Amino acid sequence: MKYFSTLLFFVFFITCSAFSQGKVIKYTVSSGETINQIAQKFKVTPYDIYELNPDARSGVKPNTVLLIPAAANKNADKKETAEAKSTGNSKEIIHEVQPKETFYSIEKKYGISDEALKAANPILEKNGVQIGQKLVIPAKGAAPKNTAAAEKKTKEKGPEKYVYHEVQAKETKYSIAKQYNTTVEDLEKRNPEIVSSLPVGYRVTIKGTAPKTETAAPVSKAEEPKKTESKKTVSYMEYQVKPKETFYSLGRVFHLTQDELVALNPSLSEGVKEGMVLKVPAGYVAPAPIVAQSQPAEKVAVSTPVVVEKPAENTGGGIKIIDKVKSETVSADPEIVELTKKKGQNDRQKLVLLLPFNLAKLQTDTTGMAARLKTDKFLNMTLDFYSGAMMAIDSAKTLKLPIDVSIYDSQETKTTSNIASLIAQNKLQEADAVVGPFYQNNAESTANSLRLYNVPVISPLSKDAANPIDNLYQTVPSNDVVRNAIFDYMRAKNGNIVAVVDKKKESVINYIKQNQKGVVFAGLTETGGLDAANLKSLLLPTRLNYVVMETGNTAMIKATIKALIDSQKTCQVQLVILEPNSTLDTDEISFDNLVQLKLMYPSVTRDSDEQGAAIFKKEYKLKNKAYPNTYATRGFDVTFDTMMRLVQGKTYQETADLMTTQQVDNKFQFYKKEDGGHSNKGVYILYYDSDLTLKAAN
Repeated sequence: MKYFSTLLFFVFFITCSAFSQGKVIKYTVSSGETINQIAQKFKVTPYDIYELNPDARSGVKPNTVLLIPAAANKNADKKETAEAKSTGNSKEIIHEVQPKETFYSIEKKYGISDEALKAANPILEKNGVQIGQKLVIPAKGAAPKNTAAAEKKTKEKGPEKYVYHEVQAKETKYSIAKQYNTTVEDLEKRNPEIVSSLPVGYRVTIKGTAPKTETAAPVSKAEEPKKTESKKTVSYMEYQVKPKETFYSLGRVFHLTQDELVALNPSLSEGVKEGMVLKVPAGYVAPAPIVAQSQPAEKVAVSTPVVVEKPAENTGGGIKIIDKVKSETVSADPEIVELTKKKGQNDRQKLVLLLPFNLAKLQTDTTGMAARLKTDKFLNMTLDFYSGAMMAIDSAKTLKLPIDVSIYDSQETKTTSNIASLIAQNKLQEADAVVGPFYQNNAESTANSLRLYNVPVISPLSKDAANPIDNLYQTVPSNDVVRNAIFDYMRAKNGNIVAVVDKKKESVINYIKQNQKGVVFAGLTETGGLDAANLKSLLLPTRLNYVVMETGNTAMIKATIKALIDSQKTCQVQLVILEPNSTLDTDEISFDNLVQLKLMYPSVTRDSDEQGAAIFKKEYKLKNKAYPNTYATRGFDVTFDTMMRLVQGKTYQETADLMTTQQVDNKFQFYKKEDGGHSNKGVYILYYDSDLTLKAAN
């Protein structure tokens, strides 16, 4: 027994010594905490925490135990991506493939040939480069160029320094990387949360130092500009917070941001609470959604037979299911561009949302709700859309729209739904509009069933080509509509349009030949590369030249960019792509060159920096503990747009024919197709401006 106690003490001592020498702290995560918050608390970076806790990259739950490096020693034991192996007198490198790395970038990094890399890794011939894959780097390229010098330089510099950058509206990963003289790859490596999106307000960890800013010379008192003698006096009044009002709805009413409201009322730092008396500017007017004036009206009643709530991020909770009717009053919207409630429009409208919660399946699923949320992308998409739709419903209070909203579980799969059952129960026939279902065939089936009742069915997410059904409205523009939009824009600017298209892109070649007459194709060499001289000969010095480039070939992209930059000495040139191109996102392509050529492309969404959109995103973050993704924003936009169309004193069909609307990220410009039905042609033309931000072209 004595021997056992001594051994136990010895093991405990060794363990404690190991932790002490490595200066690692054990920390238990509290409810609602994020990696960023924990990193700030211990004065380390999120990247440091991820190194010791790789699983934390996918999120942390309450009570998770993390290993936290001490700030003073956080760079002592950095794990290298490439691990050296001794093999006799030679040396191999095991390289783990990072996001956006390619054959070219790896070969360039280690100074080896394409043949040598593939010979050492035969699987590359079949599968190509995959993120997370471990590759053997032959001895010839045992270490990246200047590795020894770089290591020496790093040691001389001492511990790495980090700065933080809060993402602003319209900023991109490229513009931030450029600003701090780093790479997109390094940003994503240190901030895994931004790989899929870059939310406004996110605090990015960046290796290095803050960019230098020019400091203006101090102005002497004699040189100080004279202050305006007459200042506009702002008077204030007291306002009592009503039930269910939020920062978002208050911001719309008083034309103030959340920060401005808190500055006037410090008590708001703890959140908006019913009954609070606030100091606000006097003489406010409730905001009009678009150009017309807002008129007071009745409350909005919401009937929700089925409610499914997605747990907040990092709470570790499951899905809360309520199967009962609930009525509530709802509140105002972030941004309306053309629609407002019409005076005298008091007839109550009925809106139905058909969302595929599949409650019966969830209730019988033995895997558990939390596990289901991690793996079921369709369920997550549904809940995100639902969260945005509920923000839209909650946004109708200030405008006091006379609408009754019912939400039903459509119980959808790709081939089935319960729409027939809902119609048999007379749930849908009297609706003034129906949003959903999600799957195209189910939306078409619903529209066919309700056509005799003249009920418009709005398909919220499907990109499929729709069959000709008079009461069906496709809200997502088709691929051809998106392409047509940018060609229409270029022609409206009297542009000379030249196409550089890889011969592998047969569908693009056929589309342009069949639909875009007058577009000239640049010549290709016998090996399929770009004939740069031919491209330059097609550019006109007297007109703006739009060069539409469609290829994933790095060499062709570089050749095209070089030819266009050379041509800028004598011509006006702008580079255009028809769809996202992942090759342009790699470090092999200079972002500066893309900005110089004002890279332009069509998009069904925008990233608005208008006040209403910013308020929506902040309020969504406050309510859901996460920024809205594409599906959440679309849930808001489609639902709110539908509600606003219903209160124009016209039918939904009439407003669709007459009115173009613009919400947070989406534009709705419906047109009637020749063979029947309606589609949306609301497309944005975006381009990179000289200040490195994305802007919408006029």
